[in-house]
Amino acid sequence: MRVNKKYSCLPAEEKGIHIINIRAIEDIGYDQHESTLLNSLSKNPDADCKYGLYFRDGKRKVDYILVYHYKKSSSGKTLTRRVQNDSSGRSTKQDQPLPGKGVQLEMGESEPHVDYHEDDKRFRREEYEGNLVEAGLELERDEDTKIHGIGFVKIHAPWNVLCREAEFLKLKMPTKKMYQINQTHGLLKKINSVIQKITEPIQPKVAEHKPQTVKRLSYPFSREKQHLFDLSDRDSFFDSKTRSTIVYEILKRTTCTKAKYSMGITSLLANGVYSAAYPLHDGDYEGENVEPNDRKLLCEEWASYGVFYKYQPIDLVRKYFGEKIGLYFAWLGVYTQMLIPASIVGIIVFLYGCATVDENIPSMEMCDQRNNITMCPLCDRTCSYWKMSSACATARASHLFDNPATVFFSVFMALWAATFMEHWKRKQMRLNYRWDLTGFEEEEDHPRAEYEAKVLEKSLRKEHKHKETDKEKLTWKDRFPAYLTNFVGILFMVGLTFAIVFGVIIYRISTAAALAISSTPSGRSSVRVTVTATAVIINLVVIIILDEVYGCIARWLTQIEVPKTDKSFEERLIFKAFLLKFVNAYTPIFYVAFFKGRFVGRPGDYVYIFHSFRMEECAPGGCLMELCIQLSIIMLGKQLIQNNLFEIGIPKMKKFIRYMKLKRRRTLDHEEHMKKKQRYEVDYNLEPFAGLTPEYMEMIIQFGFVTLFVASFPLAPLFALLNNIIEIRLDAKKFVTELRRPVAVRAKDIGIWYNILRGIGKLAVIINAFVISFTSDFIPRLVYLYMYSENGTMHGFVNHTLSSFNVSDFQAGTAPNDPMDLGYEVQICRYKDYREPPWSENKYDISKDFWAVLAARLAFVIVFQNLVMFMSDFVDWIIPDIPKDISQQIHKEKVLMVEVFMREEQGKLQMLETWKDKDKRKGENCNNHSPRLPRSRSGSLSSCHSYPLDV
Repeated sequence: MRVNKKYSCLPAEEKGIHIINIRAIEDIGYDQHESTLLNSLSKNPDADCKYGLYFRDGKRKVDYILVYHYKKSSSGKTLTRRVQNDSSGRSTKQDQPLPGKGVQLEMGESEPHVDYHEDDKRFRREEYEGNLVEAGLELERDEDTKIHGIGFVKIHAPWNVLCREAEFLKLKMPTKKMYQINQTHGLLKKINSVIQKITEPIQPKVAEHKPQTVKRLSYPFSREKQHLFDLSDRDSFFDSKTRSTIVYEILKRTTCTKAKYSMGITSLLANGVYSAAYPLHDGDYEGENVEPNDRKLLCEEWASYGVFYKYQPIDLVRKYFGEKIGLYFAWLGVYTQMLIPASIVGIIVFLYGCATVDENIPSMEMCDQRNNITMCPLCDRTCSYWKMSSACATARASHLFDNPATVFFSVFMALWAATFMEHWKRKQMRLNYRWDLTGFEEEEDHPRAEYEAKVLEKSLRKEHKHKETDKEKLTWKDRFPAYLTNFVGILFMVGLTFAIVFGVIIYRISTAAALAISSTPSGRSSVRVTVTATAVIINLVVIIILDEVYGCIARWLTQIEVPKTDKSFEERLIFKAFLLKFVNAYTPIFYVAFFKGRFVGRPGDYVYIFHSFRMEECAPGGCLMELCIQLSIIMLGKQLIQNNLFEIGIPKMKKFIRYMKLKRRRTLDHEEHMKKKQRYEVDYNLEPFAGLTPEYMEMIIQFGFVTLFVASFPLAPLFALLNNIIEIRLDAKKFVTELRRPVAVRAKDIGIWYNILRGIGKLAVIINAFVISFTSDFIPRLVYLYMYSENGTMHGFVNHTLSSFNVSDFQAGTAPNDPMDLGYEVQICRYKDYREPPWSENKYDISKDFWAVLAARLAFVIVFQNLVMFMSDFVDWIIPDIPKDISQQIHKEKVLMVEVFMREEQGKLQMLETWKDKDKRKGENCNNHSPRLPRSRSGSLSSCHSYPLDV
């Protein structure tokens, strides 16, 4: 029998078995039932390979899995086309099957109709897998699974391949050299020991999380310098994360000429040649007899709601999932940690407002019924005059968020944002040092499959016209239609968001007018609350729906641009998705903060929409209270619905649907059904990893809620903190239990997200300046207190902000239908504005008080913005990006590495000199003995020449 040497990864003598051609088994008449009977008599082979974690020899670890669909004939055997070595040019070694359980049927026998599309996929798989074997990988196929029509290819990277690729990728690996980490001394040491004892109950029980006093010196792996590294245990030198990363790099760069343009596994997945590709989880995370593994440890100490009060085991997360995911959870932990002081200060500001509400003179004046202030109607005809004291509750509630403490809180949050960014940079440098990423530089990634396809299409067109075959690339001219589509599409989406907000405004105005017709006094008194609450809920529902729609549209717009690399694709996708989702989430809030009540007009000369709807006004206490309601409902609703529905419900629903589909397709007997699933079968049923963009995006939008309008809602950091405590464990549980294990990606920072955070922090200063200046009554109160108050108090402020209107000046058809609703005839009504009274020469013109307040508002914006920006930059400058101890350790590592190499060079030189001296002395001895012992000349010469052999 002919042994397939190419696919047989271990020698037959080493495996202890004889490899025979599967076709020979078919020739001697084995069928599936007989082989099942023989397997049942032997010991369980699945237990030897730890249920899919190893090859069937129980020695070689499975580093990666490729999954494909195949069709079976009625007899249940795989229909594989045999191609002889003819004009097609395919070598005979590619016609041999991979070692595995799949039994193949020859084309010469009776068979059903052949699907040539499936044959083409099969040929591509055969060529690709052959190329993988030529690259040094070892493969094993398994089609005898519980999932009908699904085949698995197990991939193992042997030691020599791991060493070669680790050198290519410049992976830093620990050497034998260990050094002492600088420890604090004196008072700092005592303080650190006290802090460690206090925080010990909230530390995870993970070995990687314990403070280290010594560290191994790391150096980029080199096969020539293997003696520097600790290779006593080769099986654990490269952990599972590193092994899967190495295999994935080989998969990406291995070509398949059948696909013409394909550059690795990504194009084969896109074309359906393979249906999935993923590394395996380390094992089960729950059960009685589960062997200890990192996944189980992460589930117990990280992905559990019962440990919400503990620190995250970030080093173990990095060890299992890689640096990129580790950095995300480290950033989320730092952000959540920094929200604690912001929440405490926000609660204090809110309590200050509660404590001083009874001492607030403007709200007391509004609630005082003795003032007898009659206000102008809120709508035409159907609305009547009303007493200002009826808005007492709104005025008192506004003081909770509109008080002098909110100005201090806005300054505090601007400095908090700057401190948070600096703290994260320092934390990031510590992680880079601990994870040996200090000298890491990202290299240019392989071109994406879609880019290669476009380049091939362009080159074929050019070759057809000009017969040129030079290497092509996509230029801006090729992408111009995509750029134009992007520009028009984004403008359309932004316009759609504005149109929806405008539609909600129309709803508010029309609903308020309709409810005002109600004859019941209780109905008229609750008009404003009802309209505000229902409009905000509509906004929330629209925002959540458009979030999902805009995410899909941003991905489509990025795909038609055809970026060259995955990194470029991700950055463009993030920019578009953030732009659209930012506009979607904050447009309703911007309207309430800066536009509502600004373009109302005045009694007798109101501004109308469609000649029938009057523009809505702010409440007597100002728009800040409504802004607070809008912000709180959108923020809380978005977090609760997205967390519970999208992050928990939808993945579970997808998992259930996938399970039901697989269950419907199963055609296995009882024995096969009762068999325990292999690890790769279990992982195949998990949800594919879709990237970190949705996780980051959710937190960035939340960061905007916390910083942009914090002057109107001091409790925003508290609600963000409570959400994030749950979010960390929710994401952890999703990564550990519900997602396939992602490929570990090296990264030294969080990428473009850091620039977005800095941009939001700068924008927050400007927006809070405008909110305090134009939305709240903080500036008008200061102007009144220092310019118009007779006794230096706030008495008379409410009357100062109200203008008078003569009811005889109403336009025809706009006066109230029931002018005697209050029980007396009204001649003068009041409205909130700075205008001349009706008895003035320039009646109803803008008064001087308006310009004085406007000047003060603009001055406050300029001073506040520049002062806070300067303070933020000062914080940025005074806090170094790299902690002093980390910079010292990095310098120490460099010095130690130089010493190691210098000592090695000196050892080499000494050895060479020793060899030269010995060789010289030996030569002298040979020359001295040769005249006296002529007969032993040959013996002496032989002894002279034997020395190098001994050495």
